[in-house]
Amino acid sequence: MLPGERELVKAMKDKPFVLLGINSDSGRSGLKKKFEKNHVTWPNIIEGRPGEKAALTISGQWNIHVYPTLFLIDHEGRIIERGHLSEWQLKDMVKKQIAKIPKS
Repeated sequence: MLPGERELVKAMKDKPFVLLGINSDSGRSGLKKKFEKNHVTWPNIIEGRPGEKAALTISGQWNIHVYPTLFLIDHEGRIIERGHLSEWQLKDMVKKQIAKIPKS
């Protein structure tokens, strides 16, 4: 998934688009090394281990049990897709959503 995410972030560089990662990995130092190794440049939130204080975590509040779970949120803040999308499905859906944004 990471090569596709890097490509998507690069392709959408000048568009109204943000990729945000939510990570439940247990250690920040290991995750930082993983990000550096895989050239992860987009913002990430680190929330702790899966199931840890589930009511207080993003994954607990959003009922996430399988990783990765992707949410596509439109420019008005509505969730328009949730699940496991392939790289090409995600890229196609993002392009379609960006095309729907009214020009200012």
